[in-house]
Amino acid sequence: MKMILAFIKHRKFDDVMLALHKVEGLSGASSSNIQGFGRDRSRHGSQEEPEVSMGVQPHIRLEIACHSELVDEVLSTIVKAAHTGLRGDGKIYVLPLEEAVRISSGQRGENAV
Repeated sequence: MKMILAFIKHRKFDDVMLALHKVEGLSGASSSNIQGFGRDRSRHGSQEEPEVSMGVQPHIRLEIACHSELVDEVLSTIVKAAHTGLRGDGKIYVLPLEEAVRISSGQRGENAV
């Protein structure tokens, strides 16, 4: 099992969620409105040190618990749907998921995802 954390632009949220609904076997996704900052490299040449922006920007954080065999499909789905070709399209992280428990039934592990 894996936990996928994706940080995307607000304007791409609907596109990403619609695309994720088409992934067979994916049981769901959660989203949160967040704010964050990152390196601003757009105004600097490759030889210059990037400036760190102290202003925060709004983003969407997606959290998706899925079976390991779905990870590649979920990643490519998010990348395709969230891509604009501009800097700041977002980031995706994949983490191991140790355990899952479905509260309503008590199921554990892969069956709970």
